[in-house]
Amino acid sequence: MKHRFRFFLAGAALGLAASPLHAQQADDNARWVSDELTTYVRSGPTDGYRIVGTLTAGEPVTLLETSGNYSRVENGDGNRVWILSNELQSSPSASYQLPRLEEQVAELEAELGGINETWENRVSAMTKTLEVREQRIAELEARNRELDSEADRSRSTIRQLQARLDTQEEDLLMRYFMYGGGVAGAGLLVGLIIPHLPRKRRKRDRWF
Repeated sequence: MKHRFRFFLAGAALGLAASPLHAQQADDNARWVSDELTTYVRSGPTDGYRIVGTLTAGEPVTLLETSGNYSRVENGDGNRVWILSNELQSSPSASYQLPRLEEQVAELEAELGGINETWENRVSAMTKTLEVREQRIAELEARNRELDSEADRSRSTIRQLQARLDTQEEDLLMRYFMYGGGVAGAGLLVGLIIPHLPRKRRKRDRWF
């Protein structure tokens, strides 16, 4: 699957690279030498010169001059030979571009792999952060429920204490009233009784 993807990218890149030039050369009946063929080269610019070797299709050469239907070129080894001009093309061949395209595809795959790894790491970090925050929120919510429960218990205790305090105040007031009433009643009773008590008569002193 990976190789198919790489060849698909390479084919697409080749198609994009070749399409503009093909459109430009269409009126000139341009032809492209197949990558499976080799091209015979001669020692001179006509068919009468002997064949001195071959050039591999797609091999890069340097154009030196043109004479008739032939062009003189120099290959990478420094050999100068004549080749039919219509067997030359101004853009790199597929076999020449393919290694570069494969290299670019490999670089893109590596870059995509790095992006995926970076994104996965970022997503993993965000997931961990989210889990930590969710755990913290759960802890805060649990603590909040505990505080609410404690507050409810405190309010209930305060109400009970307030009720007891009110009852004690009422009892104390009743005791004050009863004590005061008792004291007042006793005083009134004493006031009523004292005037009716018999008085002692004084003995008269007799002087002779």
